Amino acid sequence: MDRWVTFDCYGTLIDWELGIGDALLSLWPTADRAKLLARYHEVEPRIQQGSGRRYREVLAATLAGVAEAEGWEIPPKRADVLADSLPSWPAFAEAPPSLRELRGRGWKVAILSNTDPDLLAASIRHIGVEPDLAVTAREAGSYKPAHGHWVRFRELSGAYPSRHVHVAASAFHDLVPCAELGIPAVWINRLGEASELPRAAELPDLSQLPDILDVLVMP
Repeated sequence: MDRWVTFDCYGTLIDWELGIGDALLSLWPTADRAKLLARYHEVEPRIQQGSGRRYREVLAATLAGVAEAEGWEIPPKRADVLADSLPSWPAFAEAPPSLRELRGRGWKVAILSNTDPDLLAASIRHIGVEPDLAVTAREAGSYKPAHGHWVRFRELSGAYPSRHVHVAASAFHDLVPCAELGIPAVWINRLGEASELPRAAELPDLSQLPDILDVLVMP
């Protein structure tokens, strides 16, 4: 019986804080990076909620929301800077070897991501490991923390609930729905955040993930 591990992509496998921060500062070099990122993470969920819009449109609307809230002007022809930069956002250094190790141990790998298929494909090239399945917001018909990604994953994979673990960095987007759905989750807490949400394990990065997953779901 297959063992499945599903991953969030941005913040878990791909360094989106670096990518988003660099893109925003390319527009407003004198702005405070931490403040811009905090504003971005405040605005984006509001744009996504209940939306079926393409992620490129979500990114452009989020940028507009950040600019309005912070009192900045978006330079001409730069409204798509986030989507344009996303294909260059790098993978975390330990992500590719960790995923290769999981594959070597017999795990099937899926990515459940709040993005468009073409943008995710570009990020997968950085990760260097082709997933067995990928579910984007288009296939899910919604954005996390809605349940559509996990529902569609189950439909496509036929994964047994007892043989499936989800891995993610976002408490809001991933730990909350996993708790609601009863899915064991490993929290990759790269930012040292605090949360009372349930999780099967908590790690600072992906380097020890293969060993942890082998404990959670035996071969």
